Amino acid sequence: MQTSKTLRVRRWLPCLSDPTVLAFVTAVSLAHFWPAPVGAEEPPAKTSYDQLAPVLLGQETFQDRVAKDKADKPAVEARQKALLEERYELGSRPDGQVKMTRGKPIQVGPAAMLVAGTTWESLAATAADEIRDKGLFPKGFLPLPHPKHEAGGMVFPQMEIKLLPRLERFDIDFDLPEHFLPEFPPAIFLTTRPDLGDVSQGKVLTVDNFQDIFQGILNAKDLEGVRLLVTQFPQQQFNATHDRKTELPLGMLGVACFDCHVNGHTSAATHLVGDIRPQSHRRRIDTPSLRGVNVQRLFGSQRALKTIEDFTEFEQRAAYFDGDQVSASAKGINPLERGSQVHFMSEVQELLDFPPAPGLDVFGKLDPKKFSAESPEMKGQTLFFGKAQCAVCHPAPYYTDNLMHDLKVDRFYKTQSINGLVATKQGPIKTFPLRGIKESPPYFHDGRLLTLEDTVEFFNLVLETQLTPDEKQALVAFMRQL
Repeated sequence: MQTSKTLRVRRWLPCLSDPTVLAFVTAVSLAHFWPAPVGAEEPPAKTSYDQLAPVLLGQETFQDRVAKDKADKPAVEARQKALLEERYELGSRPDGQVKMTRGKPIQVGPAAMLVAGTTWESLAATAADEIRDKGLFPKGFLPLPHPKHEAGGMVFPQMEIKLLPRLERFDIDFDLPEHFLPEFPPAIFLTTRPDLGDVSQGKVLTVDNFQDIFQGILNAKDLEGVRLLVTQFPQQQFNATHDRKTELPLGMLGVACFDCHVNGHTSAATHLVGDIRPQSHRRRIDTPSLRGVNVQRLFGSQRALKTIEDFTEFEQRAAYFDGDQVSASAKGINPLERGSQVHFMSEVQELLDFPPAPGLDVFGKLDPKKFSAESPEMKGQTLFFGKAQCAVCHPAPYYTDNLMHDLKVDRFYKTQSINGLVATKQGPIKTFPLRGIKESPPYFHDGRLLTLEDTVEFFNLVLETQLTPDEKQALVAFMRQL
């Protein structure tokens, strides 16, 4: 016999017609959606199955949710702005000579601010436990929370929203200044047609123009793969249900793979990893570039998926919906067919190449005919493969070992809550390639390191390599050539 509560679930979740899913919701989640009767025991604490929103269940109207989120937005953004201003020097300091492929200057750092009374040299000479106990670890080196960590979800930079308004959320805006982000739109390089250089035509690849851009360059199968990569599919915050963060009809269609991985690269759009609970422990993820995935063997910052096919399929099945298959069933999950759709999309991603590096030889190291032994770049290379220990995890020619490593950064700070994020042990993270690194700011898996100088200072501290100021500058000069 069906209970009244089961009937209420059927009425409020008409899209969950699958009996298995309905039973799952009823048996596991029901206790969390209605308060216990007066005198009854309190419902148990939230579990891994606590992601269904009141709006999706009909306990709150979409209009009320929009009004509340808009009212909360100024305070949420002020909180994040205050955090960033406490951590970083956010002004623009462009390099006068070094630019990305299409001309955007890279930023000169470090942007992370030191605790009063310390210097980078004194900090590097201090033991980790003393840094932790005295609170000397630069706040810009702590895990970076999502702009609205309690809600999470995909958030896109304003430079991208200007071109694609459908990506705007009504509850939050992107937080990092544009000068710390990749150039937009980014260039597109293909392993199969290096003779063409950048094939993007200076455009953002969309469903409206991909045929014009790639016609005569890709075959019919790969054109279909591109079409799927630029086609919108429902996602947790962009969908046609009342549980969404967009008011625009076009936004309700969903997002495309290449909305985050713009032109097969990145716009630095951010999200939260979907495979951790509770919400406060989920990590911010800076969208990685897809350039050079053909040489990579691990995908996902910590999931260690083994193929680009796995990543392509499971992103839509999992990450698009925060690892919550119940919400996905309601919002319109798009299960891709492995033999054709996933294969076509993956093959296109395997064609995305790193940007040219004219200073490197065929072994991926500096060409001695172009750099003298006394040049900062050549000195930096010596440090990279020696004292700085970078090459232990980032060997040539692509500067990744295709492994995961735990840097144990938590030994430098106490567990703490930061704008809804619990900053604690992070665990092993995949080694991302450093080829083309100057075009992929910000750095580290959560984007906490805004410049290459920040990255060098961070690793000098964490790896305890005791680099001198001149050595740090040389190391940056070398990485700019990658």
